[in-house]
Amino acid sequence: MTRLYVIIQLIISLVVLKNCDSISSPLLPFTTYKHMTELQTNTADLWWTVDDNDREITFELHIKTTGWIALGVSPAGGMKGADIGLGWIDQTGRVHFQDRYSYDTSRPVIDNTTTDWYALRGREESGWTAIQFKRLLDTCDIMDVAIKSGTNILIFAYGLVDPDDDITYHQNRRGSRIIPLRSYANPPPEDKFTGLDYFEFRSNNYVVPSTDTTYHCKVYKAPSGFPKKRHAIAHKTLIDSANQDLIHHLVLYECDPSVKFDDDKLPEGVCDEFYGQVPMCSSNIATAWAIGGDDIVEFPREAGYPVGDDFPIQYYMLQMHYDNSRQTANRTDSSGIRFYIGKELRQYDLGYLTFGTEPDLLALAIPPKVDRFVVDAYCPAEATRNFPESGITVVSAFPHTHLQGLSIRTKLIRNKTVVQDLFNAESYDFNYQFVNRLPKPVKLYRGDEFATRCVYNTMNKNEITLGGERTKDEMCSHMFAYYPRMNNFYGCYMSNSAEAWQTMMNSSSTNFDEDKFKDWLLEQKWTPERVIQWQNFYNNASRRLMYGEAANLQFESFASLPKYKDLAPETCMKNSAIREHTFILVILMLIVMKAMIAK
Repeated sequence: MTRLYVIIQLIISLVVLKNCDSISSPLLPFTTYKHMTELQTNTADLWWTVDDNDREITFELHIKTTGWIALGVSPAGGMKGADIGLGWIDQTGRVHFQDRYSYDTSRPVIDNTTTDWYALRGREESGWTAIQFKRLLDTCDIMDVAIKSGTNILIFAYGLVDPDDDITYHQNRRGSRIIPLRSYANPPPEDKFTGLDYFEFRSNNYVVPSTDTTYHCKVYKAPSGFPKKRHAIAHKTLIDSANQDLIHHLVLYECDPSVKFDDDKLPEGVCDEFYGQVPMCSSNIATAWAIGGDDIVEFPREAGYPVGDDFPIQYYMLQMHYDNSRQTANRTDSSGIRFYIGKELRQYDLGYLTFGTEPDLLALAIPPKVDRFVVDAYCPAEATRNFPESGITVVSAFPHTHLQGLSIRTKLIRNKTVVQDLFNAESYDFNYQFVNRLPKPVKLYRGDEFATRCVYNTMNKNEITLGGERTKDEMCSHMFAYYPRMNNFYGCYMSNSAEAWQTMMNSSSTNFDEDKFKDWLLEQKWTPERVIQWQNFYNNASRRLMYGEAANLQFESFASLPKYKDLAPETCMKNSAIREHTFILVILMLIVMKAMIAK
């Protein structure tokens, strides 16, 4: 038995050490986990696994102390309202663990209503404390914080000694981390790609204008050093260290294969000023990164991004969004993106597709002082009729709005009935925009339909928020990585029709004047009644659909949003889960008691 235990521990250690390059703790975790991250260098590490079937999450927290340690889920990033699990190991090796709640910035109180954090095991060794514990994703307890899909805010703290009557103040021994617990992509260390070929697209000391928002676009020739087909297996976003505050996001577009440029004089400049020169380079997205996301994104092992040989893309356009809120002058930037090339071809080519709305006034005009404004888009079966007969497999999601966005959700619909969420970023944070690896890949087929909903909060705004690319404008974009790649489908976007807006404006003109429309939007007087009317308009307006690829965009009109049967509202499953766990524990106890009696 001892020999078997040693072998199991050796296997675990090999798996853990292979995947834990950035982990500080000298202690091996009790088991293997799906996710891990370093919360604070040489101080705190976290492992976790989500069980979607039982709707629970198991954590293992290691902190460099022999006192108490704590991990919390915060609704807004601080102590107030935080749901906390706190524990320590006493001198006899016994694990103590408490479910606590923080009403404010004072010492969190023990939750005496219900206990929802459960210790599994723990140990204290080499100056570190390690505790494994679990809780339900949603405990249905008003003194707990649900762990939602999308980004979650974690807080952690520790003391130097075990509690006597109560815990002592942690002082500066604390930290926080925003991370998508249920869809973390486990970014690999960069040294995993050491020695691999790579290519990159970067600005060259671009002088960033002193305006608050700049979109800079530059066309690049596709890499020419690969005579045979190769696969990129990961990409790294390269942000100048001095410009971390300046880069909001970047988008790499594929130019349509029909496009030709003078390679000695490739277009470059402020995007709005030269989009006319490159209309075939601003629709087909190759990849994207945004503020707060992981610098390195590794593709699934089945697929890679194709380069070389007969791959038809000859040019790319890199769009950089500079958010120069302080409007400082003479700042230069050489940021960009690098692709690492694998040594072997993978089975599939990777592609990207996007659902949502166009980033314009027709699609997005959001009233101020609204706590929840809903914008819906729909991608019908007509748009997916050219999907491969064998289907495509979606592996990750990249939700994107700007400052007012609360959540983004895309549902998969078959036969006018929602089958499942493609991805639900119900907890979205503009400053932390991650590529979310789906817990399980999702298969899509010809004729599938999709409903995308973006929800906004404008309580901090006194004027209307319009669709656009500036930080203070809004977007509704849900991008997905998938394989095998399709060369004729990059996105499916829906907007309110111009005719619907003219009816809203009481205009009888046969020509739609966008400048007059914008002026009309900006002149609106907002009352609670007008806001309700505005939401009703969005719910019922006729729509315009655009889908396909840059060289062959298709357009269709819809009298209204298509109807479908939605999923039943989710209800808290705590009671049934607790009954199930209690039943299992009772059975285990009976087995143990029977074994003891037999001895």
